[in-house]
Amino acid sequence: MLIMIAAMLLLPAIDALAKVLAATVPVGLIVWSRFAFQSLSLAPSALKRREDWQVVFWPIHAARGCLLAVTTLLFFAAVRVLPLADAISIFFVEPLILTLLSVVLLGETVGWRRLSAIGIGFIGALIIVRPSYAVFGISALLPLAAALCFALYLILTRHIAPREDPITMQFWAGLFGCIVMSTSLVVGAIFDFPIFQPVWPNLRELLMLLGIGVVATVGHMMVVHAFRRAEAAILAPFQYLEIISATIFGFVLFGDFPDLTTWCGVAIIISSGIYVFHRERTLARKQASVS
Repeated sequence: MLIMIAAMLLLPAIDALAKVLAATVPVGLIVWSRFAFQSLSLAPSALKRREDWQVVFWPIHAARGCLLAVTTLLFFAAVRVLPLADAISIFFVEPLILTLLSVVLLGETVGWRRLSAIGIGFIGALIIVRPSYAVFGISALLPLAAALCFALYLILTRHIAPREDPITMQFWAGLFGCIVMSTSLVVGAIFDFPIFQPVWPNLRELLMLLGIGVVATVGHMMVVHAFRRAEAAILAPFQYLEIISATIFGFVLFGDFPDLTTWCGVAIIISSGIYVFHRERTLARKQASVS
């Protein structure tokens, strides 16, 4: 739990650095740098495990990398214009989306209590989006799109996690994400798409890009190690600590602080998410006792 808490307080630093960089560096290049560093840093460990690589999972790894790249791109584009805490708060409908997709794609059963909690959670997201949409327009919906892509990424992760090494999974996700973003940067250079236009960063920007890669790799490996030591249902609610960290980063770096309406929406989303986690844990215990 302590590892998970540390990771959740650390990870919003990625978004804060991305928000600072997005003023001068195209978002596509920021995302590419994040995946390039992850791939390079995990390559030695992944190569040591190459005998355990399962070729049958490579299409799934490719899909995971693509979804993670799109998720990161959408979210970095969101924090470029939205207050950091608002963007992360909206994104946290992801566990609720994941629960719904688990029914549709994995055939899992969800009762009326969890469905009601999911509906209430989406109302909380709309409470946050509505004032943001009035100010920022369609950009306020970017965190919702990112949440959907990330939920699909986690569905695929659930599918292969019991049979695949965590470091190998992170390596392939980073590598395929890097390939997707490299292709996007080439296309951006050819067709002059501003968001994917490659530029040469100065020393300050280069160090910040490196910082994003370091924090992303360290933070996500901390999450992997936390989930290897404790049940998902115990750790999942700690994800909401990111909102606290994001609020601190947003206030210190950008002078942003969520208003009362946003905090109401945050409270609703967190309450709904924790209830869903509680119900899943309760049902899992009942099933374990029966078996």
